[in-house]
Amino acid sequence: MDAAVLESTLLRVRQLIEADDIGAAIKLIEGLYPADQADLFEELELDQQQTLLPALDIEDAADILEDMEDPEAAELAAMIDADALAHIVDEMAPDKAADLLGDLAPSLTTATLEHMEDSEEVRPLLLHPDETAGGLMTSEYLAFPGAMRADAVLAAIRDWHTKGIESTHYFVVDPAQRLLGIVSLLDLVRADGNERIDVLMDSHVLTVNVGDDQEAAARLMTRYDLYAVPVVDDRDHVVGVITVDDLVDVMEDEATEDIHRISGVEPLRRPYLDAGILSLVWRRIGWLLLLFVTGTLTGSVMRLFQNSLPNMVTLTVFVPLLIGTGGNAGSQSTATIIRALAVGDVDYWDAGRVLWRELRTAILLGVLLATIAYFRSLAWGNSPAISAVVASSILGIVIWADCVGALLPIVASRLKIDPALISGPLMSTLVDATGLLIYFSIASAVL
Repeated sequence: MDAAVLESTLLRVRQLIEADDIGAAIKLIEGLYPADQADLFEELELDQQQTLLPALDIEDAADILEDMEDPEAAELAAMIDADALAHIVDEMAPDKAADLLGDLAPSLTTATLEHMEDSEEVRPLLLHPDETAGGLMTSEYLAFPGAMRADAVLAAIRDWHTKGIESTHYFVVDPAQRLLGIVSLLDLVRADGNERIDVLMDSHVLTVNVGDDQEAAARLMTRYDLYAVPVVDDRDHVVGVITVDDLVDVMEDEATEDIHRISGVEPLRRPYLDAGILSLVWRRIGWLLLLFVTGTLTGSVMRLFQNSLPNMVTLTVFVPLLIGTGGNAGSQSTATIIRALAVGDVDYWDAGRVLWRELRTAILLGVLLATIAYFRSLAWGNSPAISAVVASSILGIVIWADCVGALLPIVASRLKIDPALISGPLMSTLVDATGLLIYFSIASAVL
């Protein structure tokens, strides 16, 4: 829905609530798409949400809680009676229900599960951490014995599709629920009704383990264009399925996290405008303090050379140019390698090849920039010696920054640290201090 239309609808809903015309407000909300309902709900005050949600149709209430941001959905759910909440959660997809219940107080989660009709679909999902394939999967899938006939499978699919399962691919399992293969709806429709599905199935099935990181599952689905991927345990038993709509959520969350962390900010757990000022300060202050302290290294380097270089004032003019160029070169390298790591183009064992490629790239970039810097320095009236110092420093700093920026993400990934968490801020600070050291060392040698 257009933002202006949504804003006018929100204003009308607020007016109806103030006029105590809850029925009209409910009717207006139920005429929206689920995603728009959730957006509108997030703009309402908590007491208004609490008034409206129990009065909505159960399916609409479930859709709203599914589409709201997790912290806000949990905050709203915590205000609802366990019995009423159980009816709403029963209508939610099992994976969404598990995400919501996992964010609630244990006492409310337990009470809600006790009042639910289909709690057995949700309970197993609560056992897995949110960031794993097990935490991402849903228990809504269809699996059939290999000996089952095609016409019987189609009859079962007709029945179960009325209950909300919308997949077009189905798992084939043995009596112990171990995965044998996958069969598509198209294959079933084309087949003779008496044909066994273990003859029709494709036995070459890509799977993820229940304990795998959700990002690994997302990469697998992206690489092989999968609409769904089965989740298995250590004994190859099917325990769930990850669908493409879950993939979209994961990719958005991971991209948001990387954007924040590459700038030295801890990811926000709720929309920016809903985050408190203290929360924003807390998520930024850690890296700012660390970078502030490490940034004093730059001053230490300048103090080290201030009495030994006769042209210190002239040389200082070029400091912003040099550390800015080094920081930019390193940031380009870092961003390129972080992306390559994220999509699986490189890993730790490619470090040597990456370094060799970046070294050659940096030399060419450095020579081009150094040439420009040399003539620019001459144009400012500096001597050829000082211009040579600036040009040589540009070359050295670009090579150093490019190589450091390439290796830091790889080393971080090897140490099981999010590359985006340390590479951006740490690389900039490191290059600033070491770049000045390179600059003044070359100046000392030449001048």
